[in-house]
Amino acid sequence: MKKIVIKLGTGILSGEHGCIRTDRMEELAESIAILGKEGVETVIVSSGAVGLGMGKLAIKERPKDLSLLRACASIGQCRLMNAWSHSLEKAGLVASQVLLTRADFESRTRSKKVEETLTALLKQKVIPIVNENDSVSDEEIKFGDNDVLSALLASICQADFLIILSTAKGLMTKPISGSLIPFVAEITPTIEAMAKGTHSATAVGGMITKIEAAKIATNSGCAVFIGSGESPAQLRDIIYGNNAQGTFFAPTGLELTERKKWLAFFPAPKGILTIDQGAEEAILMKGGSLLAIGISKVEGTFEKSDVVEIKNQAEKIVARGITRFNKDELLCIQGKQNEEISSIFPSENRLEVIHRDHLAQLQTEIS
Repeated sequence: MKKIVIKLGTGILSGEHGCIRTDRMEELAESIAILGKEGVETVIVSSGAVGLGMGKLAIKERPKDLSLLRACASIGQCRLMNAWSHSLEKAGLVASQVLLTRADFESRTRSKKVEETLTALLKQKVIPIVNENDSVSDEEIKFGDNDVLSALLASICQADFLIILSTAKGLMTKPISGSLIPFVAEITPTIEAMAKGTHSATAVGGMITKIEAAKIATNSGCAVFIGSGESPAQLRDIIYGNNAQGTFFAPTGLELTERKKWLAFFPAPKGILTIDQGAEEAILMKGGSLLAIGISKVEGTFEKSDVVEIKNQAEKIVARGITRFNKDELLCIQGKQNEEISSIFPSENRLEVIHRDHLAQLQTEIS
């Protein structure tokens, strides 16, 4: 991994009464310093300016008056950057401030300048601290798009990984009482329906904007992790797939070498599909998807969107992927042409068993 973008929510960086959580900043700075020695470049997208400004002015509820909201942002941004600069310096790092608005992404010329500036900073081993320019941007303050900003930055920087940390543990099946969803292969309407807004007095957005950010980033080939930032020391666990608690969103449209990098983040396989030589050639030599006609055997117990292993006729594992059908459905369609499958499942408009974007090859040659 070469480049990551970390987005930190207001609730992680500010405590009660607008206090700055320098302890978390310092923990994160230490982790970033270690990653830097391992060759990983880091861009930070930091919320918190408005909340810190509210604390300084002893304002308990987020102001509805936009001029007062901009004033809070202006005051809080100074406090935020002072804290980041101090925390990063303790870890032997240098901080820089980059304030952006949506207009900076609306033209290729302006977004190119953003990219060039960030590249120059990273080349000098400087950590860019990016935030929406809340003191002049009504639109950002009204809608709260720092999550989307982080995704846009990840895209133009060609980052490998976007990590969004907040007080949320990740994407839950239901608010409060639901269970954590550890892995999302594809952001479907069902996944989007699980997202809810925030009820925080100082923050905006919530899970809705995080899912929107994940859609932008994964479509540009960047993986996304959404989880809690209450233990910043776990950053390396997140990056290396060491059972960090949160939700991992798989990137799409990657080449073989890139797809294999993310295998550690896939859940344990729940089934095995044995394929014929034609299917093996299509996957390994042509980078194609797996079709039902090439499947000769189905084993295990799995549901839609579960991870399965793919074996060739010599019983050698050649790939791993995310199936679009459950076991019972695959038993009905294995070895069949797409025309036959359409008659069995007329509602299906995509007939690949495993689309190539959700398939990680483990071999590069035919056995």
